[in-house]
Amino acid sequence: MELAHQLGVSPRHLSFVETGRANPSRALLLRVGESLDLPLAARNRLLLDGGYAPMFGEHTLDAERMRPVKAAVDAVLAGHAPYPAIVTDACWNLIAGNVGCVVLAEGVDAELLRPPINVMRLCLHPRGLAQRLLNRAEVHAAILGRVRRHAQATAAPDIRRLYEELSSYPVPKGGDRGERTGELYVPFQMLTLDGAELRFVSIIATFGSPLDISVESLIIESFFPADPATGDYLRGLDGDRRLRAIAQQHPQLLPYIG
Repeated sequence: MELAHQLGVSPRHLSFVETGRANPSRALLLRVGESLDLPLAARNRLLLDGGYAPMFGEHTLDAERMRPVKAAVDAVLAGHAPYPAIVTDACWNLIAGNVGCVVLAEGVDAELLRPPINVMRLCLHPRGLAQRLLNRAEVHAAILGRVRRHAQATAAPDIRRLYEELSSYPVPKGGDRGERTGELYVPFQMLTLDGAELRFVSIIATFGSPLDISVESLIIESFFPADPATGDYLRGLDGDRRLRAIAQQHPQLLPYIG
C-alpha cells in the first residue's frame, strides 16, 4: 500500500504488475528505481528487464562530456597533496591518485598493482598493505563490513565477488573493534618502509545529483593525518624521489598518479 502510494499507482495495479498480470510502464519502472534509491546501473537493468532501453549513460573519465568532472577530481587530488587521496569506481578499482598515495603502495607485491588495481584487495591481501598495518584486524573488519553493505545495497555481481574474495583472506588475530570504546572511528595505522608510524582518518566524497553511471560510481577518499607526526612526515617527503622509486619498482602505477 505504501509503495503504491509512493509510486502514484493503485495497490491493485501494483499487485497486477508484481504477479505478471500487467506489464509495468517505463515511467513506473523509473519511479520504482527512484523510490528504492537504486544505483543508476541497477535502474538501467530494471528497464532492460522490462523491455525498455536504458536511460542513464556511462562515460569514461577522459570523455569530452566528463571534462568538468575530471577537472573537479584533479583539483581535489592536487589540492590534498602531500596527503594521500585516491579515486575509485563503485567496486573500488583505482582510477586516479595523487603523489601522496605512493606511500600506501610501497612494498606491496607487484601482482597486486597490475590493472585493474583494486584498493580493497591491496589493503587486505596478505602480500599487500596488510603486512604493514598496525591495526590490521580493525581495518580488516571495517573494510569487510563496508564492502558487504555495498554488495547488499547494490546486488552488483562484481562487488559480491570482491566481498567473497576478501572474505577468503586470513582473518587477523586480536584487535577487536569493540575494545576501542573511546574511539570515534577506526583509524588507518600503518608502518612505512623507513619505519615511520602513520595514522590517518579518511573522508569519502561522491558527486551530488549524478545522472551518469560513471559519475555516480566515482568515490574520492582523502586521508588526513590523525596526529602531528603523520603530517610532519608526509610534508617532509620528497615527492619526486618517491615517484622515481615507484617508477623503478612498479611503473604500472605511474599512469594513475596525477
